[in-house]
Amino acid sequence: MVPGRPAGHGAPRVLAQARWPEPGDGPPPPLPGFVHSAFAPLVAAAAGRCLERRPSPVPAGARCAVVLVSAAGDRPSATHVRSTVAAGGRVGPLFFFQSVPNSVAGQVAARWGLTGPVVCLSPTGDPRADAIAEGELLLYDGDADEALLVLIEEAPDATPTGAVAVLLGGGDSQ
Repeated sequence: MVPGRPAGHGAPRVLAQARWPEPGDGPPPPLPGFVHSAFAPLVAAAAGRCLERRPSPVPAGARCAVVLVSAAGDRPSATHVRSTVAAGGRVGPLFFFQSVPNSVAGQVAARWGLTGPVVCLSPTGDPRADAIAEGELLLYDGDADEALLVLIEEAPDATPTGAVAVLLGGGDSQ
């Protein structure tokens, strides 16, 4: 038995996976309402591709959680806001909501009709392990029937380099 996993519950199943970019991809498609940074478009592109790869339609009433995992969130946008304010400039209104990482997670949920919880994590250890642990918690606590995990990384210069999405379903007891 895995600590924290209820008896009788197997590990969650991976239902679909995707990343952006994959071979042949260019930049992610623009995401209306998000400017300046590739962070939100990368999250949305990887999430959408993963959900398109779901092997079967979602059963009526199923709840899918969105779990966004990023060590620093949208750092390029945060840096832009900080430098604009420091220079006495005016920050555009789009940066108000864009600066909160769960805004793109909520946009993914709304776009795809996902009705489970939306959670953002800043990992303290291995990002994938932290994401899976959160997904398992949501599945086995009954908060969701599926969990869409989206992990986004940044290059040393804080430029987002890509996103990975994994759709989890319940373990062998579901």
